[in-house]
Amino acid sequence: MTTTQGTNEEKPQAQVKTDEWSKLRLPHFEHNHGPVQNANEIYKSQLNPLDKLAVNITDKVGSMGFFLIILTWTILWCGYNILASEVPALHWKSFDPFPAFVAYLLISNVIQILLMPLIMVGQNVQGRHSEIRAELDYEVNQKAEKEVMAVLQHLEHNTDLLLQLMKHLECRVSDEELRAIMAERDLAAKLEAKKIGTDAAPQ
Repeated sequence: MTTTQGTNEEKPQAQVKTDEWSKLRLPHFEHNHGPVQNANEIYKSQLNPLDKLAVNITDKVGSMGFFLIILTWTILWCGYNILASEVPALHWKSFDPFPAFVAYLLISNVIQILLMPLIMVGQNVQGRHSEIRAELDYEVNQKAEKEVMAVLQHLEHNTDLLLQLMKHLECRVSDEELRAIMAERDLAAKLEAKKIGTDAAPQ
């Protein structure tokens, strides 16, 4: 009977000690945010067929290949018609007489009129990609800030526990250690004040 009573008395004491030690622990930091998203996948999922066409044309027009095609076409067109108009000995027939180049100017103006708004549409669509990337970067920065705050809180908590332990053991603390502790606390206080100010700012 005595042994049984002693065992029953030890259980509450062990549970009390466990509760006291659990009070020293900070709550577990939970990642209450979703996974990091890929800006390229979100951007591609929002494109319709017309947007894809505009982006592809914008990419092609803004390449050296398109420039070389226009340059080659201009040289061949103008060169042939200049030679046909100015060198009768070649017996070439000019289909766009020099120096007016009426057909060349008409075709080039039509190309410019069609490409200008199309390129603007493609640039607007590409601008969405930059906006999505900027929004995701902002979300990642917010998540990183929360995790850094949690790390600093744990460090400050551990510092307090170490100071209590050193005080209990009557250990001496050097000036350098005190300065490091104060700098750590100042940094944590500044980040906490910044977080409070950001949360209180109107959306």
